[in-house]
Amino acid sequence: MDIVLLVKAALMGVVEGLTEFLPISSTGHLILAGALLGFDDEKAKVFDIAIQTGAIFAVILVYWQKIHATLVTLPSSEQSRRFVINVLIAFVPAVVLGLLFGKAIKAHLFTPVVVASTFILGGFVILWAEGWARGGRPRAVVRVNNVEAMTPLDALKVGLVQCLAMIPGTSRSGATIIGGMLLGLSRTAATDFSFFLAMPTLIGAGAYSLYKERALLSMADVPLFAVGLLFSFLSAWLCVRWLLRYIATHSFVPFAWYRIAFGVVVLGTAWSGAVQWAA
Repeated sequence: MDIVLLVKAALMGVVEGLTEFLPISSTGHLILAGALLGFDDEKAKVFDIAIQTGAIFAVILVYWQKIHATLVTLPSSEQSRRFVINVLIAFVPAVVLGLLFGKAIKAHLFTPVVVASTFILGGFVILWAEGWARGGRPRAVVRVNNVEAMTPLDALKVGLVQCLAMIPGTSRSGATIIGGMLLGLSRTAATDFSFFLAMPTLIGAGAYSLYKERALLSMADVPLFAVGLLFSFLSAWLCVRWLLRYIATHSFVPFAWYRIAFGVVVLGTAWSGAVQWAA
């Protein structure tokens, strides 16, 4: 296996792990990083989706106590059953819309310019949402303080919001966390539910992508994917632990300004020709 290719896989894994659960779009960052590294062919697109599983393993590790308690009490606890059902309800819209429109989205929207544009738009949405929440408007009032208090309708609404993340650069975590907050979830509840929803969503997407594109892959690709998964897991584990502490006392406004600045830089370099972003 080419050492340079393994280094690229490691870098892409770090990018995935650090950005998957922050409201800054892991897919967008992977597209841009892949364009810079020359790691953006069809196999690389499968790789980008597959290594999300490494990030999910990190979330499972961080939330293992909650996951274990839910599974153990599932037969006897109405609360545990309701929680699992809510996650499944929120998961369904992404499955349906992904199967219907996923191919078209990949064919037409996975470009650096689209990603940069949605980076900027998403940044302004976060600023608006955070300002609205601080303003104390009626619909910004918190009515759900933890994931156990969510109703099936709450879960369905968050699941529909998650579908916006099919547009690269939007951010799955950003859509579900900010969307959840606007729907009345506390910042902690929205973040926790976003992480739990990521488990079936990203594992399902990774497994489906590997199966669908299996003709592109061979046993020789195992080291490449293993390196990407490992670095994705390690960086995501550090990032999730940090984010859970961060949200206790901070807003998402810094991420909004980062999105806007980063998007402007990408658009500026693309239009000026300073960076030849690959399609």
